[in-house]
Amino acid sequence: MTQTIKRIALSTGGGDAPGLNAVIRAATLAAHQRGWEVVGIRDGFNGLMVPEEYGDDGLMDLTPESVRGIVHLGGTILGTTNRGNPIAFPVQQPDGSWVEVDRSQELIDRFDANGIDALITIGGDGSLAIGHHLQQAGLRVIGVPKTIDNDLERTASTFGFDTAVSFASECIDRLFTTATSHGRILVVEVMGRYAGWIGLHAGVASGAHAILIPEIPYELEPVAEVIEERERRGSKFSIVVVAEGAAPASGHVSVIGKSIGQAERLGGVGAKVTTGLEALTGKESRTVVLGHLLRGGSPTAFDRLLGLRFGAAAVRALAEGRDGVMVALNPPTMDYVPLVEVAKRQRHVPLDCDTMQTARDLGITFGEPLTV
Repeated sequence: MTQTIKRIALSTGGGDAPGLNAVIRAATLAAHQRGWEVVGIRDGFNGLMVPEEYGDDGLMDLTPESVRGIVHLGGTILGTTNRGNPIAFPVQQPDGSWVEVDRSQELIDRFDANGIDALITIGGDGSLAIGHHLQQAGLRVIGVPKTIDNDLERTASTFGFDTAVSFASECIDRLFTTATSHGRILVVEVMGRYAGWIGLHAGVASGAHAILIPEIPYELEPVAEVIEERERRGSKFSIVVVAEGAAPASGHVSVIGKSIGQAERLGGVGAKVTTGLEALTGKESRTVVLGHLLRGGSPTAFDRLLGLRFGAAAVRALAEGRDGVMVALNPPTMDYVPLVEVAKRQRHVPLDCDTMQTARDLGITFGEPLTV
């Protein structure tokens, strides 16, 4: 028999994404329509893991009044973190060193102590993997896919992606004018740790001449050949879009560093590509790193609507007695897929997809050796 729900919790973990507040609002309103109480956990799961740091119980009451007017806001009113993994929680030792400790059962106990019957966890592959672990341990869990990288399995799209692509495209549009004026190569580094969806879509939409993505180890010589051919035709400038996780065929992805309890930080590939192309072509080159600008700002109408649909569908899933599933967009409807099928999995750009084929038909290079 399905447990009666009286109180649910929402959590937002990992990197923020435009549209998070839309999910929170929709889930809150849909739950209150059913007579349920709703609380938000501050900063991922930290509100329950380290409540003493918040001066209260680490929870935020979510009511129709408290979520009024937040749909257009970027970020998340609950806060987020990529350091609060309860399965590998960073704990400092007396000697100053850090170790990772599994505190998931402790977290389950705190859900029980706070009278929380179910969790809607809003996050990427890491947060969904945590949600799956908690569900296996006995907590009722519904997942909502969140990542601007659009790299989660079993959903046609994730909210935040459209906003990131739209902003990246606007930035590249602006860079076209300065690149044209100076006759320069401009290398634009965008987010995309393990999948090149943002770089591909923004690059094609904006008319970039080369796009380097994690799915294709690149060589700079083919990119330089395209730039030099453009020069011979009278086009003195070129735009190169690079995903932060792109790696050269003869090297490795650019890692800035890694802290305990946190994923490795990538970056610097744009600068390396700029230096390499300047050496190969002799043309003045510049790097622009869009970075966290892609995460900020108001969500597009598409992402607002998608976030609202995800939030409402997550509550419907609980009302229907579902457990251990992720809400997934399967146009024109919402589906539910088992968390086990999406946890710790990533969706890469298919090299034969239509957008890739379109890019090739437009003459865009991906840094692959030129065919004869």
